[in-house]
Amino acid sequence: MAPETPADDASGAAVPTQAFGVDVGGSGIKGGVVDLGTGELVGERFKVLTPQPSTPEAVVGGIKEVVDHFGWTGPVGVTLPSVVSGGVVRTAANIDKGWIGTDPYPLLASTLGDRGFCVLNDADAAGMAEDAYGAGRDKSGLVMLLTFGTGIGSAILFHGNLVPNTELGHMEVGGKEAEHQASSKVKDDKEMSYEKWAKHVSTVLNAYEDLFWPDLFIVGGGISRKADKWVPHLTVRTPVVPATLQNTAGIVGAAMAVTAGLRP
Repeated sequence: MAPETPADDASGAAVPTQAFGVDVGGSGIKGGVVDLGTGELVGERFKVLTPQPSTPEAVVGGIKEVVDHFGWTGPVGVTLPSVVSGGVVRTAANIDKGWIGTDPYPLLASTLGDRGFCVLNDADAAGMAEDAYGAGRDKSGLVMLLTFGTGIGSAILFHGNLVPNTELGHMEVGGKEAEHQASSKVKDDKEMSYEKWAKHVSTVLNAYEDLFWPDLFIVGGGISRKADKWVPHLTVRTPVVPATLQNTAGIVGAAMAVTAGLRP
């Protein structure tokens, strides 16, 4: 499947109307074709299990399986649960530590052919998607996406421009890492009520507010589906809204990134 026939922008340059994204996680590798006009998937997403061990070679094999499922022949955007800086994977969360120090681009090209790639952090991709098509759509200024799960993922966008690899979950707040006091895992492990947990989340968000003065917080992760149970208990000055794209955000953001030629 080739990208849909591109349209022209105001300068006459070709702009693709579809793109392909793959979201790599610790348990699954999922991908699909994205309509860049709406931010929606064209058809269903396809998912394979993340191989164990999740070495670079094995994961790229899984990415190829997802891409081949659609017969996609164009560029591919890929997210990793990693900091990606200077084209090199710097960290590895929930994937094999063999990723650290790896340049994924030659590996992808040798397996899928030299077709154009972008590899970026998964939270950054989700933030791009939410800012453009989801809860941040039509919002100006500085938008922060925070995903609450095992840790806290973060993405910062200013007027739609990404500041990559923020990793704010590791920021020290009150002498303790933010994600060690306010992740949804902490809530579950300590059997906190939503109201009590919201106090810890507020402490972290207050610290982010004082540093960045955001115009909007978008909260994601599985617990965002129950935002009505805890967001009203937050004591912050910044508006807080739940993410809307859910499981497609990483795929959509990866597709956006490769279309934009982003290379963190």
